[in-house]
Amino acid sequence: MKIPVLFYVALATFLLVTLVIMVSMNTPLNWVFYVTCIGEASVVFMVYKVLRDKYTTNKTFKDFYEDHPIGREERHLEK
Repeated sequence: MKIPVLFYVALATFLLVTLVIMVSMNTPLNWVFYVTCIGEASVVFMVYKVLRDKYTTNKTFKDFYEDHPIGREERHLEK
């Protein structure tokens, strides 16, 4: 079973938001240290998984943003 890449992004985000909450609630330093180490490792693993994902698209830099395709609008105006 292939785990989607978005799961790793959500997991790393959850760990680091949990870390911020723990620090604001004055959690003992050893727990903060462990969650920090796990969070940093999860960020490195997340970046690896995102960069190695087999994602393909037919978009190019000429499409600019999907919600505002500047290149395509200029072509339509020229016609």
